Amino acid sequence: MRDNVERWLIHESLPFDQVKNEENSFQILVKHAGRYGIPIEIFEPKAQLGILVLGVKIEMKNNQIIRYREFNQDEKAKFANKVSDFCNSIEAISKIITEDGKQKIAIYVVLDDKENINQQSMFNAIDSISEKHEKTSRFLLKTF
Repeated sequence: MRDNVERWLIHESLPFDQVKNEENSFQILVKHAGRYGIPIEIFEPKAQLGILVLGVKIEMKNNQIIRYREFNQDEKAKFANKVSDFCNSIEAISKIITEDGKQKIAIYVVLDDKENINQQSMFNAIDSISEKHEKTSRFLLKTF
């Protein structure tokens, strides 16, 4: 699968880097992808070979991070549910993560139909996750 993804990215002249991650059989960071030119990670989880996952991370603004860190566990759970409900409505999977000392919302699109993972379906998913990134960013600005 890695060879196919790399070939498709090269064919479209998209710059990318390999990323080390023990949980994935491969992970690629596409530097500027989709309609909005955002960084997108593409990977195949070792636990689910044959599945292609595309993900983006939305960094919370400093004031949002401060507010989030002041939440108690119940408030954090409510916020996570609110984000999850929104992401479900736009057909994405979400997770609140801490990376480089910052709170981020990671959203993912999963391609799991092994017979239909091809160049076109991957680039459709890149456009889709790029659009979902923008919608989720706007959602965070409006609701948090």
